[in-house]
Amino acid sequence: MAASDVLVALARSHFHFVMSELQSHLKAMGKVPDEIVLLTLGKMAHSYALQCIPFVGMTLLALRAVLSRVGSGRILCAVCSVLEQWSKGVNTYFGKREQCSFPRKGAAARFSEAIYPVFCYVVENWLDCREEEAKQAVLGAVAAMMSVLLHEEQHREHAWEQLLWLLHQYGEVRDPSRVTKSLSYVLETLEGVQTPVPRGTALAISTAVHRQLSDVTKEPGPAHKAVLSRCVVLQAQMYAEETVAFLRSQLSGGSEAGRVAAVGLLAVLVRSDAPATREKLPQVVEAVGSVCDDPSAQVRRAVLEFIRELLSSVGQSCWAWDVVGHIFTEFSRTSGRLVAGGLFPWETQEDGALRALCMDILGSLDVSLRGMTRLLWPRLLQYVVPAQYSGMLVPLSHCLQALVERRERAGCKEEEEEPDATESQEQAQLPAPQALLARLLVVAAAPYRSGERAVAALQLLQALHGRIHRALGAVWATEVPLLLQYLEGRTESSLDSAEWEHRVLKFLRASLEPIEDKAWTVGLSQELSQQLGSSAPSSWEKLFLHKALGTALAGCQDLRHVQRQVLRFLQETNPVELSEVQGMISVVARAAEEHFHLVLDTVTMFSAALTRDWFYQTSMGWKVKDPGFCLLFLFLAFFPLLRLQQVRQQHTTERAQATCAVLMRTYSGIARHAPKEQLLSHVDKEIMVNILRLSTAKQRASQLKLALVQSITEVSCAIQAVGDCGSFELSLKQEATRTLLDWIKREPCDSLVYGVFQALEELSKLRPPLSREESRKLLSVCCQSVLSCPSKARMNRGRKTVRAAVNMQLLHRRGLEDLGHLMGTLLEAEETSVCFDDMVHVLKGWLTSAKEWERERALHVCAHVLGACKERFELMVSRDPSACPGAPFPR
Repeated sequence: MAASDVLVALARSHFHFVMSELQSHLKAMGKVPDEIVLLTLGKMAHSYALQCIPFVGMTLLALRAVLSRVGSGRILCAVCSVLEQWSKGVNTYFGKREQCSFPRKGAAARFSEAIYPVFCYVVENWLDCREEEAKQAVLGAVAAMMSVLLHEEQHREHAWEQLLWLLHQYGEVRDPSRVTKSLSYVLETLEGVQTPVPRGTALAISTAVHRQLSDVTKEPGPAHKAVLSRCVVLQAQMYAEETVAFLRSQLSGGSEAGRVAAVGLLAVLVRSDAPATREKLPQVVEAVGSVCDDPSAQVRRAVLEFIRELLSSVGQSCWAWDVVGHIFTEFSRTSGRLVAGGLFPWETQEDGALRALCMDILGSLDVSLRGMTRLLWPRLLQYVVPAQYSGMLVPLSHCLQALVERRERAGCKEEEEEPDATESQEQAQLPAPQALLARLLVVAAAPYRSGERAVAALQLLQALHGRIHRALGAVWATEVPLLLQYLEGRTESSLDSAEWEHRVLKFLRASLEPIEDKAWTVGLSQELSQQLGSSAPSSWEKLFLHKALGTALAGCQDLRHVQRQVLRFLQETNPVELSEVQGMISVVARAAEEHFHLVLDTVTMFSAALTRDWFYQTSMGWKVKDPGFCLLFLFLAFFPLLRLQQVRQQHTTERAQATCAVLMRTYSGIARHAPKEQLLSHVDKEIMVNILRLSTAKQRASQLKLALVQSITEVSCAIQAVGDCGSFELSLKQEATRTLLDWIKREPCDSLVYGVFQALEELSKLRPPLSREESRKLLSVCCQSVLSCPSKARMNRGRKTVRAAVNMQLLHRRGLEDLGHLMGTLLEAEETSVCFDDMVHVLKGWLTSAKEWERERALHVCAHVLGACKERFELMVSRDPSACPGAPFPR
């Protein structure tokens, strides 16, 4: 090998000298040439193909004389190498005749006549070689000589027969890549010969190549796969229609690997620049469309790779860009429970990979091509609103932003585009501006799930401000960067979701202020309602949409529409579904921020009508002259109807109590969101009075008890949030306190469960102050409910499980703490020590109780009270150093 390389290098400057020496050794009579001679001859033809052309005839003639003496092994391989390289040199000459001085006329016939006898000998004697190396060498020689013989019509039939033999070798050799390289070389030669392959042979080639690509037992490597694909492209240049038809037939059935291979080969055809395959692109795309819904993840991946190839290869063909929709369809299909609102998100590894591929393809779209603005704009914009595509918002946002920038740069100049681009734009179902705003707000409000997605949503909002509403440009130019700056400075661990949601809703409210179009704001509320209907129950998205809808109604100037929406939610909300109740309260309470009187009057009207109907339904009965006879008759004949009537009445009562609870919380929600300057003048006669009226049921259900505590607490906090209330006094404070104390007396355990002490604590901060008698009664009732509970041992004895006993102990401990906080608040509300004296008076009896656990609890409460006294005393001393240290409270 080293000596052969030296001779080839020497031939660069002394070609004829080296070639003459080689020919003399080749013609030596009576023996097979040395291996070095054969190796060097093969390398000479590979390196100096055109210079070797004059020596082709004598070289092949000399080889014919020694073929019969060549055995097997290395010499046979060397001879085959000479035949392969010299045949390829001849083919090189056919393609570059102008660069060679050898006579052109009749060259093909002379070379074919020189090669044909050698070709026949090799075919007859060497095709059945056993050794793998010899098989590979014979393959290369036969394919190269076949390529020369195809230039002459008289030898083509014999050559086609050996092409079928070549395909048969896929099942004979261990390394099929050499077969593929030989096949590719023959097909490349045909491109210059301009002689089509017989249709039967062409079908055999397509079948063999497809079988190699779909063989899962011997999967070809990347290099081999590329050569196989090249074979299909070369064949499609001659038989484009037949090739596409064959591959399409492989898509309609067969194995998964076969369908994957067929889609991959169609993608290769898309990549080809040959005019014949370009004309068949519509049929190619249609063929791949038949397997878009294939259940196999591998086939769907192949389809997506095909789409990537199609979009990167076809610039301005409008029909080709229609496949963009399949990217979103596939993303939605593989998302599964990852669609917004899913409670238990999960995905398989294959689905995750497909979703990532969809996003990668969308992110790699080249929007800089001419005509892309109108071509892509309608296709991409329609996927912003549907919730199932929210996961693709990041690359989608980047594409749309780039398109908006191009449109702005173009100005009034119209871009050149495909003739059907305008028609496609008209047919696209573009989302309404309000739908875009509503959906992007939902995505932006959830930074925990994807901070990058929230940023993309805000950036897209800013880019689309002109499409959403022309009045938003100036506002969003200031507001959006502030939100983005907030996101950039926060991480998932430090971002408070409630605070971020408040900022997004505030942004929505600020966006509605410059819009004076009533119809537009009505449309926004309708769009939010529509998206509410399609959101998953109890999802975060649904809760946010309720808040956003309430904010939109607050900014709506069509008062009739606002009232209709409020009434609709009051009437349609199921009072026993917590998520629906929370959503309704959010809508109604937030609408009251700007329409306080309208919303309050609507709720009051609905509440009065509902409670009146409830009273009528529950108080109606049968009036009969002989009750005894009637009861007997009912018992004997109509007992099932009686039972049904009882069940219905019970259901009606429970639902009515649930509705009352919802209305109570609605009133407190209105108070929480009411304008501060309007709350105080209506809280007594229109809010608190209705809460107390709705709570006057003889048997309070659990939701009614909880609603009463929450409502009183929220209303009290709302009054305190007004700030300087001046001389405002809650006239219903005593009644509310009395209602809670009566509950504590009747049901001390339930009062601990529902946290009545917190409501009393907030009430005690309001004016007017309780009288001394009322304060003593409050302290007495509260201490009685907490301190008189049974001992820990008795509480444990009455519980069926350890968990129930532990829960009871925790509940009682919380009651002690709440009682201490209530007493501390009462001390802060008093300016004299009278309240402290009353507390001591009430606790004195418990401190001297005969029961150890009652004394222990009383001591615990006393410690809390003394701690509150100490804090207050220290605060007074810090404010007034001259205060007497011996007197905790000035009298």
